Amino acid sequence: MEIEHIIEDLLDKNASDFEISKLIKEHIKSYLGSLNEIFVENQGKDFLVKHTKKIDLFIVLIYKYILRKYFGNYMPFANAIPIVLVGMGSYGREELCVYSDVDLMIVYKDVPGYNIEPMIQAMLYLAWDAGMKLGHRTHKLSELVGASNQDLTIKTAMLESRYLCGSKLLWMETERELLKIQKWDRKNVIGQILAANDERRKQNPMSMEPHIKEGVGGLRDANTLAWICKILFGSVRLRDLVPNIINEEEFREFRIALEFLYRVRSALHLSAKKKQDVLNLEFIPDVAQKLGFQNKILKNAQTQLSTKTLAAMHTIDITCQIFVKKLTASLLCNLSMIESLRHGRIESGLYNVDNRIIASFKKPSLHINMALEQLQGFDNPTINFDISYVDYIRRSRFPEHNSKKTYRYVKAILFNPNVYAIFNLLYEASLLQQLIKPFKHIVNLAQFDGYHKYPVDIHSLHSLYHLEHIKEPFIKALFDDLCPEGKALMKLVVFLHDIGKGRKENHSELGARIFRFYAQKLDFSEEAITTAMILIKFHTLMSNTAIREDIYNEQVVLSFITKLQSPQILKMLYILTYSDMNAVNENIYSGFSAKLLREFYNFSMEMFNKEELIDETAKRLRKENALKKSPDFLALSKALQKKALSIQSNYFYIKQKPQEIVQIVTETEETPIDSYRFKITNDTHLGITVIRGLSFNIGYLLGKLSYLDLVHMDIYKLFDGKKYFQIDFNEKVEPCDIDYIKELVDNSFDMSKKLSLKKPLILEGEITINCEHSKNYASMHINAKNQNGLMAYLMSIFDDHQIDISMAKIQTIKNRTRNMLLIEKTDGLCKNKQQILDFFI
Repeated sequence: MEIEHIIEDLLDKNASDFEISKLIKEHIKSYLGSLNEIFVENQGKDFLVKHTKKIDLFIVLIYKYILRKYFGNYMPFANAIPIVLVGMGSYGREELCVYSDVDLMIVYKDVPGYNIEPMIQAMLYLAWDAGMKLGHRTHKLSELVGASNQDLTIKTAMLESRYLCGSKLLWMETERELLKIQKWDRKNVIGQILAANDERRKQNPMSMEPHIKEGVGGLRDANTLAWICKILFGSVRLRDLVPNIINEEEFREFRIALEFLYRVRSALHLSAKKKQDVLNLEFIPDVAQKLGFQNKILKNAQTQLSTKTLAAMHTIDITCQIFVKKLTASLLCNLSMIESLRHGRIESGLYNVDNRIIASFKKPSLHINMALEQLQGFDNPTINFDISYVDYIRRSRFPEHNSKKTYRYVKAILFNPNVYAIFNLLYEASLLQQLIKPFKHIVNLAQFDGYHKYPVDIHSLHSLYHLEHIKEPFIKALFDDLCPEGKALMKLVVFLHDIGKGRKENHSELGARIFRFYAQKLDFSEEAITTAMILIKFHTLMSNTAIREDIYNEQVVLSFITKLQSPQILKMLYILTYSDMNAVNENIYSGFSAKLLREFYNFSMEMFNKEELIDETAKRLRKENALKKSPDFLALSKALQKKALSIQSNYFYIKQKPQEIVQIVTETEETPIDSYRFKITNDTHLGITVIRGLSFNIGYLLGKLSYLDLVHMDIYKLFDGKKYFQIDFNEKVEPCDIDYIKELVDNSFDMSKKLSLKKPLILEGEITINCEHSKNYASMHINAKNQNGLMAYLMSIFDDHQIDISMAKIQTIKNRTRNMLLIEKTDGLCKNKQQILDFFI
């Protein structure tokens, strides 16, 4: 049974308002529960219209019930009752979203005998009790114009009024009052609308989580354009302006974009089950599913939704800006403006007013090369471009493929001091992706990393802005010291540093290769391109290392600068890192991170003076890269891989093969911290391999074996407090001695065992300690006659004085021992360096 018939039955039974409201509430709840199914069949504006009409039915039903309640069987003619219900705002324009407030205006005349005000009050209470979210206004007919002048929001809502029910005679009178509102002080009202529009856009800039209603390019931009059309032409339909103000193609693109935003907003409300106009990341998967997006190889459903949403908002943003300007320019123009235009005339239809470039909407379009040549001339750092110039430049004619001349103009623009302003202009005009083809792939590309506030294209532009507006004096000085080509290259690098995003491959490495392809078209030198590729390949390295790793660790710094290859690239990477971090969001480049990066830069610059260490680190990095590709290494757990790469000794990496590293790392992981393992080989010579967690009395072991000729020994710190020892002797031992040597190794983990060792003969100058080897390590070099027990004596002295060896490289060649040891620096070591040397000399 229809709800109207049920209400009739309840009225016959003298049902209370509570029973009626409960019935209506149940029907509204049932209807809202069916919206997901309805949305599958009807989306976009069609869905909003149908939803609006359904709400109309409930409003009309409540109105009719109240009339029956108050008048019973003595119902006057509908037009005689001095009341009319009017939809306003989105409800008035039939764009009511699922959980939006129903903007209802009740207009009445206080005619004696009708008891209108209690009737209105009863109607509102019934609607609220039925669960309707009413945003209502109640006005006497005579109050409408005065009420509209109290608040701009009221005025714009009234501009979109729509008759719902009630007296049609009173509606005709209401329309006459609304016409007065529409025509009231048009210039001032439009000025207020534009000022409010600018403020709203500042508060809701484009971001990764766009505000579909209030944001830049949101539905409110389209509403603003409609209000201005209503005030100027009496119609809110943009279609009525085709082709005089907007051409058919522009209107079609605008309507497609608007239709998509209607779909997104409706799906967002349904997903959130509440009024939700910000496309937060948490809702994107469900909204994408509701809108029918499916995962593809390069873009998943969520990315496709975000990309299409941002593209639609960009279209609405630029279209509305241009046509608002077209509609209002002559109305808002004054004598002062005309005089400024006259004084700032550049050429016919082109003006410079206070460094703002303005173009006539009637100015004929240019070929893209002529447009770029014109832009090259706008080299004032404070120049900016009016939306009229955006419209002018976007109408430029260009071929399918860029010519060499076009690339020359693009490169020339990079030498301007205001590349950001020009690139932003070209972006708004949708020309940037034509001139820089790789840029097309990152336009409106979302970044779901919880880190970036903006999509890739806007982030890239913001990075360029921060490069040209460096606030840190030291970094600005670094940039200012670059030659003109260096500055131009730096601008292109900063703009294209994320050009590899949106693909499956590592975006930094891919981005470097894409950059090479484009930079070659701009005829940059091979040396410049190579530098730029290093910068892009490692553009996150400085920030990641500074924030995630110990920048006071020499190995960390060495690994960092070895990748960069030169101090000049370090300077440029510092500039790039500053620009990139400032463009991520407002909180990333803080006082703390700035201080950290500066310290890291200083440490890194100092380290470039240590060429020997840099060479070691370069060799290690090559071995690391080979290791990372090894199937055996990839089979390790992620945690163990990380431990393997954390081993600080460069010599360990340089000497061992990838499979050997994997084996040692695996055995070390399997060795408990309170235990040890060893292996003895005796094929061609005696070799002892030890991995220990416990303290190892190596001086004792070497003393016991001093009758053998020690020719090689490696000691490496590994991880988790464990060490690796490889001890090789010149000769084999008898098989029967192996058990004895095993017993010796076991006994060597008793730190209380001591031997009386003969002091070897080491002449002055044959042993040195260099405390400046690196920040964390001192080095000891021994070049002396080979003697049995030399290393046993040396290691026992170290054990007695708790000197910790991180790495030992011991060789015997031509009866001379050539040893190099890295010793962890301590205050006592370097202060007592001579005293320690005296033990040996």
